[in-house]
Amino acid sequence: MNSLKSRLVTDVSIYAKPVMEIIRDLQNQPMLDEKQLGALLRRHSRDYSGVFSKNLIIRTYRYLCDNGELQLDPKLVQRLRMKPTRTISGVAPVTVLTKPYPCPGKCIFCPTDARMPKSYLSDEPGAMRAEQHEFDPFDQTSARITTLRDNGHEVDKIELLILGGTWSSYPRDYQEWFVKRCFDAMNGKEADSLQQAQLWNESAWHRNVGLVIETRPDHINASEIAWLRNLGVTKVQLGAQSLHDSILDLNKRGHSLSDTKMAMRSLRAAGFKIVLHWMPNLLGSTPDIDRSDYDLLWSDKSLRPDEIKIYPCSLLANADLYEYWQRGEYQPYSDDVLIELVAACKLKTPAYCRINRVYRDIPAPNIVVGSTLSNLRQVVQKKLQERGQRCGCIRCREVRGTDVLADKLSLEDLVYQSSASEEHFLSLNTEDGHLAGYLRLSLPWSDSDLNIREISGAALVRELHVYGSALPIGKNGACRRTAQHRGLGKRLMHEAEQVVVQSGYNLMAVIASIGTREYYRARGYKLSGTYMVKKLSQN
Repeated sequence: MNSLKSRLVTDVSIYAKPVMEIIRDLQNQPMLDEKQLGALLRRHSRDYSGVFSKNLIIRTYRYLCDNGELQLDPKLVQRLRMKPTRTISGVAPVTVLTKPYPCPGKCIFCPTDARMPKSYLSDEPGAMRAEQHEFDPFDQTSARITTLRDNGHEVDKIELLILGGTWSSYPRDYQEWFVKRCFDAMNGKEADSLQQAQLWNESAWHRNVGLVIETRPDHINASEIAWLRNLGVTKVQLGAQSLHDSILDLNKRGHSLSDTKMAMRSLRAAGFKIVLHWMPNLLGSTPDIDRSDYDLLWSDKSLRPDEIKIYPCSLLANADLYEYWQRGEYQPYSDDVLIELVAACKLKTPAYCRINRVYRDIPAPNIVVGSTLSNLRQVVQKKLQERGQRCGCIRCREVRGTDVLADKLSLEDLVYQSSASEEHFLSLNTEDGHLAGYLRLSLPWSDSDLNIREISGAALVRELHVYGSALPIGKNGACRRTAQHRGLGKRLMHEAEQVVVQSGYNLMAVIASIGTREYYRARGYKLSGTYMVKKLSQN
């Protein structure tokens, strides 16, 4: 093989000596910038027909550490880390796709690609990876974990995102098999059942700290919620798309605003985190209608999602909407209109919500006409900065790689109402307003009709999240100014318990991911059904 990279794929051990020398030089020169680091790597690779990349250095370095020849230095790995934002939110996201399968929806804006699950395109990066692995859940999960680790990321805490259209429409035996195989990949061994795989994951090397699926509002009911909890799901991406029934009808969405409200009420009552998909620029909409739509998201207490993905409708040749455009019945927004719309939306987003996306990353060649601004978020951010404005959503306030002084953080309790509960967004903030961690606490006004016995009469912790670069499980962060592993989660849980007791509850339940159960056990919680539950004393 001609390239150094190709040779290293088969045998990293042959590069032990040069990598040891590189590691020694890096430790002796801790202040190298990116340009100087590149020069150092080129200098060491002069005797090889290729250049040492960060990826190759990390892989060989981990090999040497695993074999006891070197001691792992997390700070050094951090210096070499590729795409550091991948795990800047404290967890390692692993996205996998389900196999192509018929979708119950007939949405005119949705592309059809026979090689992909509904709404996905074969040249999207995630879809290409899935097809490469023949949509096998084990192979997809294992490959993503390996890639993240080889790029210098910590992969102890895995947020698993299962995408592929309407999850609830797949046969349940396929769903159970799919999730089990993902857990098998995280566990590094094959279980006899999903239950066994989940049990093993409680103490596995790669623990699942979040399990996400995407589905439609009209598929959510008590039976579906019980099934999702059985699988270990903790977050649901819900395709609302519009809050106007007339627009939903025009676009043949197949559900109503009432369905969305009922689904959100039930999901929140069961403790799930809710990510809403919202699409401006649909057939029949206008910028003014979209603005009123976005206002309704926050003014109507039946809505108010925890996170939102803004997906401006893109016109694709393999979607039914294309024919409407050919007849002159549909026209996509211009870049200028879209920028102003998204900017207005960002300014209206409350502090308890995270805007995950403002544009779906569809490869530009697929878009017939309309915006191809894949960097729309950055363009909008620049526009807001020029105007002296700032988005206050969670994503824009995360500490990310910023230093954190734990004893300087202030605790805030943002209270708002849902259709069936009082919601508390407890947050720890830096002096300059950045977000180090938060907890979503739900105080139901009465028991829901979901008949989930273990959470009857309980206050619900729907999410606990501490930001900052991901650290290995059990590693103390006290030696660094990182938000991770500094007791911030414990502090938020303590505050939540105080709020719960003061509000007259004596039971607190957590919709804990499988891999976080040990964390809550250490704090007095016990597994009851699929929730971690603790009785609280008024004293």
